[in-house]
Amino acid sequence: MPIHVLPPEIAAKIAAGEVVERPASVVKELVENSVDAGATDIKVEIREGGIRLIRVSDDGHGIPSEEVPLAFARHATSKLSTAEDLERISTLGFRGEALASIAAVSKVTLQTRHESEKIGTHVRLEGGDIVYKAPRGLPKGTTITVENLFYNVPARRKFLRSPRTEAGHIHRVVTLYAMAYPEIRFSLVSDGRKVFQSAGDRELFGVLAQVMGLEIAKKMIQVSGEESGVKVSGYVGAPSVHRSDRTKIIVFLNRRLIRDSQVSYAVIQAYHTLLPVGRFPVAVLFLTMDPAKVDVNVHPTKAEVRFREPGKVFRVVQRSVREALVESSPIPEVAPDVWQGPDTFVPTRRETTPPPAVEVQIPLDLPREPVRAQITPQEDVSPKWQEGGRPRAPETQQEKLPPLRVVGQVGATYIVAEGPNGLYLIDQHAAHERILYEQMMAELGHGSVASQGLLSPVTVEMDPVDAAVVAENVPLLRKLGFDVEPFGGSTFILRSVPSILQKQDPRKSLLEVAHGLLEGKNLVEKEREEALIRAVCKRAAVKGGQILSEREMEALVRQLEQTKSPRTCPHGRPTVLVVSASTLEKMFGRRQ
Repeated sequence: MPIHVLPPEIAAKIAAGEVVERPASVVKELVENSVDAGATDIKVEIREGGIRLIRVSDDGHGIPSEEVPLAFARHATSKLSTAEDLERISTLGFRGEALASIAAVSKVTLQTRHESEKIGTHVRLEGGDIVYKAPRGLPKGTTITVENLFYNVPARRKFLRSPRTEAGHIHRVVTLYAMAYPEIRFSLVSDGRKVFQSAGDRELFGVLAQVMGLEIAKKMIQVSGEESGVKVSGYVGAPSVHRSDRTKIIVFLNRRLIRDSQVSYAVIQAYHTLLPVGRFPVAVLFLTMDPAKVDVNVHPTKAEVRFREPGKVFRVVQRSVREALVESSPIPEVAPDVWQGPDTFVPTRRETTPPPAVEVQIPLDLPREPVRAQITPQEDVSPKWQEGGRPRAPETQQEKLPPLRVVGQVGATYIVAEGPNGLYLIDQHAAHERILYEQMMAELGHGSVASQGLLSPVTVEMDPVDAAVVAENVPLLRKLGFDVEPFGGSTFILRSVPSILQKQDPRKSLLEVAHGLLEGKNLVEKEREEALIRAVCKRAAVKGGQILSEREMEALVRQLEQTKSPRTCPHGRPTVLVVSASTLEKMFGRRQ
């Protein structure tokens, strides 16, 4: 095929693919236009997760009538005029691509009246072409309605998620901008029901309480710092507030939402030794600096930036957050992490120092008839490699453990045992995960997982994105022992949990599982099922830092010996390390 110039309509659809990924992308671009227009009240309405309809209305200064057709032309903007302006971008939008890209893949209606005009303008576009334009009496401001997104790009439309999932992503966009601009009143209506509205009273804390919940907002610590022209402000969670991933580290640069791994890592480093391993903080931070010292023109959606002095930004963020944490000096919180009903609980410390020497009773039950692995000398027992560079051994091809004699425990995390080949070190958390995983898989193989009813139903409120993925997987959750049902909005009623979680806090258990489902959303059903079981087992397993009695260690080791794949946890990490007797002799100089 010879080189040729693409027709304008094809080029427009390709360009739109860089800007418009899903309905939430449309909402983001339109909301940014409203903010740049000086709006004080922004209303977002969606139907069927924004796939059928998105409408964004504002009370900004509007678009002059003669400029309306130009607004939908590619690279037409009122925010830049010279190349030098790119070095000091102070608005959210600047490329002049958003409206053109949205119009290329949807049916758009624009109603606007500029503050200097008495009559407004009504325009309708299909596939990027204006099909209707007329004057109309309208209030000051702009309303843009986007219908049938990707109607002319069916290949793109079929990759959209369910309406509920897409609505969850839109909810996140609106709430993030409500935090960035607390002086603007934002509202979101989904399928005729108002699901969010901020006060627009300039109080960031009030928006945080709405978005994250009052309980978490009360545990947020105010951050304020400035150094070398970089100002840091906002809130970070106390060490007792943490999550399983980094998605709750929210960063705004000059009030623009950004993704920057170095800034996120600076926040994580500020919590060094304050959080459990594998947990991440909650933060909403605002960086303010000279626009000339940062390049925001490096990503199609303007989500990534490039700092001129990234090391300086890292130090300011890390130091400001750390100082706020140290000054607040919260007393380690004792919380009912191990759920034993409404009347009793076993306290656990939310700190990284060794816990007091008390026994923690843990469930160490396996099926009465475990399935044993059949291994022949010809079978390959070498580990396979999984994503992240960690080895994962085949589930049914691992060498069995020999009988072991428990000697003791090291660091409240590792069990020390003696075997015929020497010294065995067992990671108690990884080993217990393996035991529980095979227990649940065995129960599932017999039809269903044993569940434990709660004394009284528990209501669980979630982030809209988590709620959407839980709603889509209710049948799978019930199959695995969670009796859960929607209770309106982003709230669910939980009536029972898998038996292995009966001593855990049911709310936290369901939230952890929701995060696991979100991480495995692209997996096929069987893989998603296994991923969910791994998430449940990770939550239920005994944790590192818990001191076990000799009886508990004996029970754990005996049950690990009976599993099919005792040498790795379900996530692929090793459960056992062996130091042979000959190695010990060499280390002590007994033999050469």
